[in-house]
Amino acid sequence: MTPPAPGRPRAVLFDAGNTLMRMNYPAIAGHLAGRGHAVSVEAIEEAELRARVRLDADLARGASTEGRTAQDRYLVYLLEGLGITAPDEIEAAAGFRRSYNAPAGLFNVADPDALPAILRVKAAGLVAGVVSNSNGWARALLTRAGLGDALDFVIDSGVVGVEKPDPKIFRLGLEQAGVAAHEAVYVGDLYSVDVLGSRAAGLGAILLDPRGFWGPRDCDTARDLLEATGLILGTAGGTIRKEYS
Repeated sequence: MTPPAPGRPRAVLFDAGNTLMRMNYPAIAGHLAGRGHAVSVEAIEEAELRARVRLDADLARGASTEGRTAQDRYLVYLLEGLGITAPDEIEAAAGFRRSYNAPAGLFNVADPDALPAILRVKAAGLVAGVVSNSNGWARALLTRAGLGDALDFVIDSGVVGVEKPDPKIFRLGLEQAGVAAHEAVYVGDLYSVDVLGSRAAGLGAILLDPRGFWGPRDCDTARDLLEATGLILGTAGGTIRKEYS
């Protein structure tokens, strides 16, 4: 393990859902096929990527990512992106979401870049942890996906009783990592929750934006986890913006 270079962050904190862990798009495709909707996994992924940007406006007004209201809207936005708007189809999809892999939920597939990104961070001598809004199952999902052993810790809002964007949950991550706020960078997929929350706690932030759907933002963005960790480690032709680090 190589010690961090002077001026380089000492810790990387990751979100779980839609960052290290993906929503199970094939499972959704299977449900929709059973309802007579022939929708490709690729179309579902694109609709979900757009849905999270729409959801961010609700989250910016204070909706909890773990609350039923936000989760129902997220689902409606996803279905609308697929052209599915009938109330009975929305109700059926909501029932599927609540019952699938209960109580852990749909985010049970590791992103293909997750383990390589975590191992890259660790090999560079940095702490790698998770700070996630979840229902108490984040650690179990990460472990089942083969990521748990590579991480130094997992902070789950359902366990600690505080959720993003509250700076307190990010500070819990900093305590676990044993670093100061300016020595850590957070990587997540939601601007209002992940970027603004981590920034309020004094961390640097990178917003994952695989397709450019977020548009211009006042923060660093990355297409995937490898690009994000490359920015952090200075191997992607750039560095984290100084005003956020």
